[in-house]
Amino acid sequence: MNISKPLTMLVMVIFSYALTFAQDQNLEMTEKDSIVESFWLVTVGANAVDDSGDEFGELFDFKDGWNMVPYPSRVSIGRYFKNGIGLEAIGSYNRYKEGKIVDNAVNSEDIPYLGLDFRVSYDLNMILGETGFFDPYIGIGAGYTDANNQGRGTYNAVLGFRTWFSDHWGMDFNSTGKWAMDTENATNHIQHAVGVAYRFEVEKGLSRKGMEKLALLKEMEKEQQRVQDSIAKAEEEARLLAERLQKEKEAAELAAAEKAKREAEEARRAKLQNRINELGNVLFQFDSSYLTASDKELLDQLVAIMEDETSLTIKVTAHTDSRGTEKYNQWLSERRAERTVDYVISKGISENRITHEAFGETRLVNECSDGVRCTEEEHSKNRRSEFVIGQY
Repeated sequence: MNISKPLTMLVMVIFSYALTFAQDQNLEMTEKDSIVESFWLVTVGANAVDDSGDEFGELFDFKDGWNMVPYPSRVSIGRYFKNGIGLEAIGSYNRYKEGKIVDNAVNSEDIPYLGLDFRVSYDLNMILGETGFFDPYIGIGAGYTDANNQGRGTYNAVLGFRTWFSDHWGMDFNSTGKWAMDTENATNHIQHAVGVAYRFEVEKGLSRKGMEKLALLKEMEKEQQRVQDSIAKAEEEARLLAERLQKEKEAAELAAAEKAKREAEEARRAKLQNRINELGNVLFQFDSSYLTASDKELLDQLVAIMEDETSLTIKVTAHTDSRGTEKYNQWLSERRAERTVDYVISKGISENRITHEAFGETRLVNECSDGVRCTEEEHSKNRRSEFVIGQY
């Protein structure tokens, strides 16, 4: 029985189901599974300064509190690393407009604003997990600002986010609180910024979801390999089983053929033995080893059979009756055997096809042993040569 074919079909069905399941679960690595891990960043954009005197009051007082210029007024360059930390230098320009509120007073003239800041930021996606195009961050830093004709060092804190349209291009939005190091001569203020962001020397890696998916795919690959190994082992076992069954079948067929041949040989041998038995035995006269005319006719029939059956060999066994000594009877049976064989050979039968053995009075066919009174006819049955089939 060959089970490898149905086994292979079963495995193909299992693999087809597993593949369909994997596709349904979207278990394929895609671009969405990777994230940008490190890069250089340049931004160019605009900034708005709220220096109305209360940095956390009336945050959206655009009309009276925010100062902007109608052209690009902010540029930055930074390096961001795989651990989520980024270093950035920012230069900005602005003008406090006449009529805006600055330091809790209405500004009487246009006054330039200059800022140079350095900050360290941290990508919140390292905590939140990958949020797709939304990339929030926080940061702290320090800088120097010349605002309202007052120069001051500042401690800075930033909250912002970037949104990316590709691996390289995006937008940056942030708000920075700036606290003056010398609070006696300068006020605190907030600087809002928006700009076009460009990343270069980008290095990408897997997102957390991507790593989980990759781990799952590797586990599936191991499982598939295990299944394939199991299939290979099962196919090998099936092959070995098929070979063993084939050998057993061949051995059984050979044994059956040998048995049939042996039975046919035995049947042919039995049939031939019966044919020879039907000839009867050579019966000798008392105390004689000479063949009579009827004995020779019987042996001629035996010769005819041996000529027909060229592979037949015959063993002649010669015997005597119980009268006389055992030694004499043994000698007499040997003479009878020799004369029987010699006659057959004289008729053209090869001497290697006929053998003889003498038994004297040891194999009587009736109860006529020493001391038992028997008729001559009963004694005559023991004075005989018999024919036994040898190799055939």
